[in-house]
Amino acid sequence: MTVSPAVLGELLSRIRSADARLVCVDGPAGSGKTTLAAQLADAFEAPVVHMDDLYEGWAGGPDAGAANLRRWVLDPLAAGEPVRYRRYDWVEDDWAEWHDVPPSTHLVVEGCGAAARQVDALGAFRIWVAADDVERLRRGLERDGDDARDHWLRWMTQEAAHYEREATRERADVRLDGFGQPA
Repeated sequence: MTVSPAVLGELLSRIRSADARLVCVDGPAGSGKTTLAAQLADAFEAPVVHMDDLYEGWAGGPDAGAANLRRWVLDPLAAGEPVRYRRYDWVEDDWAEWHDVPPSTHLVVEGCGAAARQVDALGAFRIWVAADDVERLRRGLERDGDDARDHWLRWMTQEAAHYEREATRERADVRLDGFGQPA
């Protein structure tokens, strides 16, 4: 999902008006968050932290990823300390190398759980991106292969529970559909 120049311009304007340094792109898996995050990062010349690197594999779910986001990214960011995180290697099913996040005027975090309530205290700008379940599953299996179907279905259940607890959609500053249009 690539947002149009008009939608992107409106998003950038709203983020700047909110004076938000932390931009969180959240929503169910397969909705188009990664592409939007790349567009925002390019516009702000900002680094991106991908929640896919922070989950503890398929079993960890969005809650575990959000906990790692807090521990490795949000707490150091709030304290003015260097930010670094350890990437999860999905193929090896284990933690891999550390990544340093370069200081910048903005930081974009994207993925399921990126805008959990814990980001509110940091004045984050929250963007919700969602597509219907059929489209999300199609996109996910196109990317990960049909062998990942059971993982995807279990993940979709975990993220639904996470989003209900966190009220992420309701707390979002902007809502987009999975095709880059205001929702």
